[in-house]
Amino acid sequence: MSDIATDEQSGVLGRQQMRSLRESKARVNIFEGAIRSGKTIVSLLRFLMAVLFAKGGVIVVIARTRDSAYRNVFEPLMNPDLFGPLARLVHYTAGAPTARIMGRTVHVLGASDAKAEKVLRGLTVALAYVDEVTVIPEEFFTQLLGRMSPPGAKLFGTTNPDSPAHWLKAKFLDRIATTLVGWRSWHFGLDDNPALSEDYKNQIKTEFTGLWYRRFVQGEWVAAEGAIFDMWDVEKHTIPWDDLPEMRELIGVAVDYGTTNATAGLILGVSAEIDSLGRPAPRLFLVDEFRHDSKTAQQKLTDSELARNFVHWLNDRHLPASTSARLMPRFTITDPSAASFKVELRKTHNITATDADNDVLYGIRTMASLLASGALLVARPTEANPNRGCPGFIQEAPGYSWDPKATLLGQDKPIKVADHSLDGGRYVITTTENIWRRYIKLAA
Repeated sequence: MSDIATDEQSGVLGRQQMRSLRESKARVNIFEGAIRSGKTIVSLLRFLMAVLFAKGGVIVVIARTRDSAYRNVFEPLMNPDLFGPLARLVHYTAGAPTARIMGRTVHVLGASDAKAEKVLRGLTVALAYVDEVTVIPEEFFTQLLGRMSPPGAKLFGTTNPDSPAHWLKAKFLDRIATTLVGWRSWHFGLDDNPALSEDYKNQIKTEFTGLWYRRFVQGEWVAAEGAIFDMWDVEKHTIPWDDLPEMRELIGVAVDYGTTNATAGLILGVSAEIDSLGRPAPRLFLVDEFRHDSKTAQQKLTDSELARNFVHWLNDRHLPASTSARLMPRFTITDPSAASFKVELRKTHNITATDADNDVLYGIRTMASLLASGALLVARPTEANPNRGCPGFIQEAPGYSWDPKATLLGQDKPIKVADHSLDGGRYVITTTENIWRRYIKLAA
């Protein structure tokens, strides 16, 4: 998660930022700590300085996806309020494989899964910038280190804390003070960013709870335990379906497919709300839910029957009577494992579905940030419309918990029980992130 402040920057670096800027001359330099703590700005400044001297190989910028590279790396680099005249020397189009920085070609790589490490093969890397190291697969990172063979090759990386048993901490950061040669790291807290006002810091502190508060606000490397959405409050996070506001658009519908387990499809919309001053104030809403549970219904459906029922539901009205009542989702997204269901949608109903982004932990923490900040609400059934809204999601959210066995292995994984509507919600939120990020700004 990026730590770039939304407030106007003061143009003055804090003490920890100046220290890390002076000292980051190692082969691998990691800037870690709380969100909005100033680590991204100073790491990007240090990266720009290194671009001028990189030689003997290529320059790469690596993030979970190219969209996140654009949002977390290139948008701030191209912002003159942050980098002054240097911003004019950075050129990048979202999604493109290369950028230009101070006249140098920079390769932009996404590393969303272990297979992504193949893109590094054959490269000789002189300089690397890695956004959010902890969400990069270990295999990819290991391959990157092996590709940094030119003399003087350097890596600059940022991250928020994760589990104390995460590979980055256990295998690398914990060894810096003893046996690991060529690595340096710097820890950042909210007070290390002089651009943040006390009001803004207090706002950030109210937007996270539990695990996320300890990691992203306090900057602690702590293990996941207990409820995943410990901030969940039915009164705070749900809205009667009849009271849904006008929608700007229904971005998409995502299906978590099951045969013996439940199949759930959820629709995500972005509102056309305005604040008291007449300014746009959009929020995200899970507005409606398709659900078939063969155990509850005591009827197991074929793909043909399930697709027919889903499409019948999809063609129905999903919003209260208003000018946006007949809006339809722009995208249909399916569970990546639902190959047969996707074929049925395409062949019989002429619906081309996109495979969901199934990065579970990233999706969970994105949903948690949206819920904690009040940027995501879930429609609940009403007496007048008992078959509308997302009752499955509302029922599953309170019991969604971390798997203690995975925690012992240093992994953040949910217990795979009663999570079908939650998975559908996660799919549609994560897969359409590049769309709703145009409207919704998170502290994360």
